[in-house]
Amino acid sequence: MDDSQLLRYSRHILLRQVDIAGQEKLLNARVLIIGLGGLGSPAAMYLAASGVGHLVIVDHDKVELTNLQRQIVHTTESIGQDKAASAARQLKALNPEITVTAINRRLEGAELTEQVRAADVVVDASDNFPTRFLLNAACVREETPLVSGAVVRFEGQVAVFRADLPDSPCYRCLYHETSEPDEPCAEFGVLAPVAGIVGSIQAAETLKLLLGLGETLTGRVLLLDALAMEWRELRLRKDPHCPVCGP
Repeated sequence: MDDSQLLRYSRHILLRQVDIAGQEKLLNARVLIIGLGGLGSPAAMYLAASGVGHLVIVDHDKVELTNLQRQIVHTTESIGQDKAASAARQLKALNPEITVTAINRRLEGAELTEQVRAADVVVDASDNFPTRFLLNAACVREETPLVSGAVVRFEGQVAVFRADLPDSPCYRCLYHETSEPDEPCAEFGVLAPVAGIVGSIQAAETLKLLLGLGETLTGRVLLLDALAMEWRELRLRKDPHCPVCGP
């Protein structure tokens, strides 16, 4: 690292668990972020600020006025623009030293597999079950750690799934595929800071995975009730009959 980087990341380097060696790990890391909405916005911004060297950000939508209440990576001037391009511009403004690859289409099939395989960690900040199931299956196949988040109304949840570890459950162990519709925030609403809290935790778990620090949320689901400001933790075991990660 040069003098400018030593200064930019000095508060990380002061942490003995990170130090220069850990910051260099971050600078050499690649993270795939699916979704640049309420969760992906804070997650991407903290990962960019932290010096994760290559962020691949994916979203097929365009910025709308209703997004700005919680999707803090976008601005009023971004309305009508591709979310991926809008976010990339903000992330590069925040940290011009990192590489940001913006993809403004859905990732499927071989392209999704390729991006998951290339990533050190995948952040699922999507807002629908079909995308979450598809991404989980790709992460299981490629044995790539997955940091999953969700938020609706006043509630949020975060979990980490480690297909590279033999006893770790996957997202499909937690939720069975169903034909029931999702609960989009356009219909049910979401308190803006709740998305920020959950997205920030996703960023923290991602950094811990990249650095090999502490105890992650692997095998645990962290639940937030912001109305009562209460946290609950559920233990999640691997489903031996899971059609995705089972034998």
